[in-house]
Amino acid sequence: MQRIPHDGAFLERAIAAGRGEVPADLVIRDARLFSVIDGSVSETDIAIVGDRIVGTQQRYSGTREVDAGGRHVVPGFIDTHLHVESSLVTPLEFDRCVLPHGVTTAICDPHEIANVLGAEGIGYFLQASEHTVMDLRVNLSSCVPATAFETAGARLEIEDLLPMRDHPAVIGLAEFMNFPGVLARDPAVIAKLAAFQDGHIDGHAPMLSGADLNGYLAARIRTDHEATTAAEAREKLAKGMTILIREGSVSKDLDALAEILTAETASFVCLCTDDRNPLDIAEEGHLDSMIRRLIAGGARPVDAYRAASWSGANAFGLRDRGLVAPGWRADLVLLDDLADCRVHQVIAGGRLADAAAFAARGDVAPVGLDSVHVRTITAEDFRIPAKGANEQPVIGVVPGRIITEHLTRSLPVSGGETRADPAQDVVKVAVVERHGRGGNIGRGFVSGFGLKSGAIASSVGHDSHNICVVGADDRSMATAVNRIAALKGGFVVADGDRVLAELALPLAGLMSLEPFETVRGALEALRAAARELGCTLPEPFLQVAFLPLPVIPHLKITDMGLFDVDRFALVG
Repeated sequence: MQRIPHDGAFLERAIAAGRGEVPADLVIRDARLFSVIDGSVSETDIAIVGDRIVGTQQRYSGTREVDAGGRHVVPGFIDTHLHVESSLVTPLEFDRCVLPHGVTTAICDPHEIANVLGAEGIGYFLQASEHTVMDLRVNLSSCVPATAFETAGARLEIEDLLPMRDHPAVIGLAEFMNFPGVLARDPAVIAKLAAFQDGHIDGHAPMLSGADLNGYLAARIRTDHEATTAAEAREKLAKGMTILIREGSVSKDLDALAEILTAETASFVCLCTDDRNPLDIAEEGHLDSMIRRLIAGGARPVDAYRAASWSGANAFGLRDRGLVAPGWRADLVLLDDLADCRVHQVIAGGRLADAAAFAARGDVAPVGLDSVHVRTITAEDFRIPAKGANEQPVIGVVPGRIITEHLTRSLPVSGGETRADPAQDVVKVAVVERHGRGGNIGRGFVSGFGLKSGAIASSVGHDSHNICVVGADDRSMATAVNRIAALKGGFVVADGDRVLAELALPLAGLMSLEPFETVRGALEALRAAARELGCTLPEPFLQVAFLPLPVIPHLKITDMGLFDVDRFALVG
């Protein structure tokens, strides 16, 4: 977002307009201003100069005037933790997709592209932040790679992060998911934490509690989006953490955590999506969906809207926004319906979020268009030799969560190899290293997809973003992986030698270069193709993408093989 200098001339004009001595740049007439301080409603005009609100509770004239028609006005929403890459579109398309849902500030961790391209990937996001209509803020990725048990495309040490620290879009250090490294006082981890002690450090501590949680928080980590139960969230709140309620395309924690949002806690609870794709945004919404669900579930509107705005601004040190009041940033959402959070119009940094604003942004050149380096894969590459008994460890997928189960299943053995058994809902899963760093292939079994035939593959594979493929037969798996290599990244559904549906993601193997409407249509075709193969998961592609994530209990798959997070060791 273009930043307006707040020099003496600006201040003089803002003061004069606030006093009504000169016209404001923009006036929202006849609004019903909903206060996230006390829930009161006042009928007023709202005067704006540049990117700043200069007057409320008065009548104003402006160079440009917008008739609110008695609609409610609330502060712009702040998504406190997300990965733009998981929207599958570029930051500028993400801006166009999400801003109409009222999200005027998005705090992103470009962790995904950083694991592929390193500092170049973060630099791409910092450049994009200078063009978006929304205010795209960046937390610098703290854990690249996320683990030593998988092969990433890059490595970032503190020396790589410090040159980007003073960029105006940067808030601090992104989710510190390597909590074992924090507790073990790993020197590289300590160096990163020490360098950001005077800034924000974002947390990521699933299921951490007791003395271990105390040790983690002693590093001055302040926020967490990984709580999945109310009890976990309450312990973290009691120990000073701000809880980010998450509702993404895979990780859906809102229902479990809704009860923690009360009048007493609302200033310490925020909202985030983490990972949400354009199809879910089109069907359900973004933070607006979370707000309406919270209110429908019994939350007071003042608590829901405060969590969506002021609380996030306060938690992340954005002291200029989160309220609709003189002197605060002009991020506003006009609502047709307060309880149902139906967005009518959005103003971001004093600009109407309309087609003209998006057209005036300029462009940012894509990066990482040749990041998939995989040899030709054959069915033989997915063969799993039999070793003694046919009892096998199996990843158990839990729909709606990225946490997995550690299962054991008796699987058929023939021809000297252990085979998938779709009748038991057990199919193969493999991770194919795609950064050109050795070509490892990790193999295992997974349950929960419901696949009867064919394969689903993705070059989005958190966090190292190798190619992850799930399949009922080896030939389909090879077809899917080879097609992803030809696309330079993407999602593929294959059956035998046939590709049933695909979406190209050539930007670092993570993002499309197409408009979000095109991506949405491709996702619909992919979902339909996956259902034809028997897949029962509502969001199979992000579920595949999270299978390699070896920092969430219990059993995961990496390019080096099955990984037991409880023991932090490879299986077999």
